[in-house]
Amino acid sequence: MNIKNSFVVIALLTCNNLFAQTLNTQKLDSLFDVLSAKDRAMGSVSITKNGKLLYSRAIGFANDEKGLIKSTPGTRYHIGSITKMFTACMIFQLIEDRKLTMDTKLSTYFSQVPNADKITIAQMLGHRSGIANMTDDTRYEDFSKTAKTKQQIVDFISALQPSFPPDSTAEYSNSNYILLGYIAEAIYKKPYQQILKDKITQKAGMSHTFYGPTPDKQEAFSYTYDNNKWNLVSPPTHLSIPGGAGAIIATPTDLTRFLDALFAEKIISKASLEQMKTIRDGYGMGMVTFPFHQEKFYGHNGGIDGFTSIAGHNLQDGLTFAYCSNGNRTSMNDILLGVLNICYGKPYVIPDFNTIKLTAAELDQYTGTYASAQMPLKITVAKNGDQLQAQATGQAAFPLTAVAKDKFSFDAAGINLEFNPAANEMILKQGGGSYTFRKENQ
Repeated sequence: MNIKNSFVVIALLTCNNLFAQTLNTQKLDSLFDVLSAKDRAMGSVSITKNGKLLYSRAIGFANDEKGLIKSTPGTRYHIGSITKMFTACMIFQLIEDRKLTMDTKLSTYFSQVPNADKITIAQMLGHRSGIANMTDDTRYEDFSKTAKTKQQIVDFISALQPSFPPDSTAEYSNSNYILLGYIAEAIYKKPYQQILKDKITQKAGMSHTFYGPTPDKQEAFSYTYDNNKWNLVSPPTHLSIPGGAGAIIATPTDLTRFLDALFAEKIISKASLEQMKTIRDGYGMGMVTFPFHQEKFYGHNGGIDGFTSIAGHNLQDGLTFAYCSNGNRTSMNDILLGVLNICYGKPYVIPDFNTIKLTAAELDQYTGTYASAQMPLKITVAKNGDQLQAQATGQAAFPLTAVAKDKFSFDAAGINLEFNPAANEMILKQGGGSYTFRKENQ
C-alpha cells in the first residue's frame, strides 16, 4: 500500500451543540473495548482541548517480532501524508526567514522536472504544480521496496508526464512534498530529521516523533486481517522513498501537541497559518478540512503500508484529536465518527460487530463474477478458506465478513454486499450509493 491520500468525509449535518461539557471517557473506553475485543481495529487515539490532554487510549498490539507486544500510548505509528503538514511548516519558516519566497521557481533547485521554470513553491504547497503523483505510476510498487538515493527519486519524478499545466487546477501529488522536503534540506544544509527536531518537535514538546525508523523498539508494524487473524504487511515501503510526503513516525499524543502548537502560532506566524489553512479547490497548503456537523477541523490524514492516520483541530472550541492505526477492519471514518459523536455528546450507539458463521456449501451460492450496467468494473467473489473474498477489476482482493443472511461487509472501506442467490444478483452499497450487479454465466 502506498502513500496515496484518501480524504475522510465526515457527515455534515446541522446542529448547534458545541463540545460536551464533560468528556464521556467511559463511553470512549466502551467503543475501543469492542473494537479490540472483536478484532475490528488496532491503534491509538489522543484527544486534547485547549492544549490539555483529555483522553488517550491504545488497543491491539504494536508488533510480534519477539512475541505479541501490546500497544501503549507511547507506541509510534507511520503517519503517511500527515507528514505534509510538517514539511509545509518548514517551507513557511523558510519564507518567513526570507530564504525562500512563494514565487521561487522549482527550477532553482530541480530544473530537470518538467515545467520547473513555471512551477512555484506556492503551487507545490497547494497541489497546483501539475507534477504527476509518483505513487500512481505502475512502476512505483516495485521501486518503493528498496532504498533509493535522492537522485534516483528525483529522476523517477522527472520522467513522469505532467498531469496539467501549472496552476490550471489542483490534483493531489506526493511528488510535490517529496521535492519540497529536499528543498528544505538544501537550504538548511541539514537532513530532514535534524530540521524536524530543530524547527518543530523541540518547539512543540514532541519527544516521540521521528523522520524514518525510530531509534528504539516502540515503532509499530502494520497488519491486515485475513483468515481470522492479523497478518503482517510485507514488504513495507522503504522510508527513503516517501520523504517529506510521508516518512514521519509519531504517536497520536505528539500529533495533538503539534496541532495545538501550530494553531497557537508557536511553529509559524499567524499570516503563514492563514495561508496554510486557506482552501482552494479542496486543498490548503499542507492542510485540508474535515466537517463534523457544524464544526470544522483543520488537519490532514494519511495512509501507508496498512497504517492509517488522521489528525485535526477545531478553531471554534480548541478540540484536537489524532488517531493512528496499524490495523483496521472498520473504516477509520466510522471510528472517528464514533469518537467525535461521543466528544460532542451526540446520540451514538456503540456497534456490536456481530457476525455469523456460514458453511462451505452456504458460501458456494455467492461465488462467481458479477457485472453491473451502472459501472464498468466487474467483481469476482470467491472462497478463501472459510470466508468469502471479493476482487474488483484491477484491484486487490479484500475479505468479506458475513453479518446476516445474504449480507456481507468490508468495513475498512465501508463496503456492504447484499446477495439474492435465487435471482443471481448482488447489490453493492458504498458511500451512500447503491449498485446492482448480476452474476455472469459460469
